Amino acid sequence: MNVKQFIKQHREQWKELESILKDLHKKRNITNEKLDTFHQLYQKAAQNLSYSQTHFPSEEVTPYLNELVAKSHNLLYKDQISSWKQAGHFFGYRFVGLLAEQWKFVVIAMLLFTIGGLGSFFAVIEDPLYIYSILSVDMAQNFDPEKIGMNDGLVDAPLMSASITTNNIQVAILAFAGGITFGILTVYILIYNGIIVGAIAALFWHHNKTYEFWAYIVPHGMIELTAIFIAGGAGLLMGYKLFVPGEYSRGYQLKVNAKRSVLLLLGTIPLFIIAGAIEGFITPAKISLEAKYLVALLTVVGLVLYVAIGKLRLQKATL
Repeated sequence: MNVKQFIKQHREQWKELESILKDLHKKRNITNEKLDTFHQLYQKAAQNLSYSQTHFPSEEVTPYLNELVAKSHNLLYKDQISSWKQAGHFFGYRFVGLLAEQWKFVVIAMLLFTIGGLGSFFAVIEDPLYIYSILSVDMAQNFDPEKIGMNDGLVDAPLMSASITTNNIQVAILAFAGGITFGILTVYILIYNGIIVGAIAALFWHHNKTYEFWAYIVPHGMIELTAIFIAGGAGLLMGYKLFVPGEYSRGYQLKVNAKRSVLLLLGTIPLFIIAGAIEGFITPAKISLEAKYLVALLTVVGLVLYVAIGKLRLQKATL
């Protein structure tokens, strides 16, 4: 390949990269698709530069590509000096944008959990002994509805919060990673966790402690379950694309959607930290049940506002 053929073959990609660079510098028409295209074109331009330096070191195309790659590199990595700025960009609207794109899988994850929960709830309502078929004997005996609230204020809150957060993140990672099994493991985890919650809820219902039970669940549960549904949705997305790859190969679908799913998973980490803090410090605190329900309401309002504000910021960024 001579230099003219080389330029003719890649000129359009270089021009497109230049155009995107101008938009990104002026912060206009920024979309997730454009950012992904920018990353791809930057990588290709870097490869072209390497080739040009080897085969056409004295041609004008080499310094041109060197400048183009340098500008792209500076734009791509200049914000890494400030991790807070990067985090603000991701959680400010990128994460919300990913949710908006993949919300159907998040809803499916919620429905799978709900189906498992309702099934076990009505099964244990019908026959309380089913609780031993669902939970291990040790786990079932650890739940004594008559003792609910007796340990309020007696737990080691920091230790409990850290332990809960770690466990929940592990569940989320497992639900996400289950996508590699075509989503089968993810489906199992979502339904199984729903079954456990439903069975325990039915146990407290038999003791007329439903109001008390949910008062100790919903303050942290609203955020915690939202995060699990998002992580589960990420796993389902990956599993679906592997199961139904469409026009592309499964390897390509895994590469593309695994990246998107990982970003969704990362976005849930702050939610798990908040949920763990609530479960460790507020849920076992010596406050009224009504106060616990109020905390739950505030978490729901906070989640709604976060998504709404994120969508507004996303819309402004794409104008």
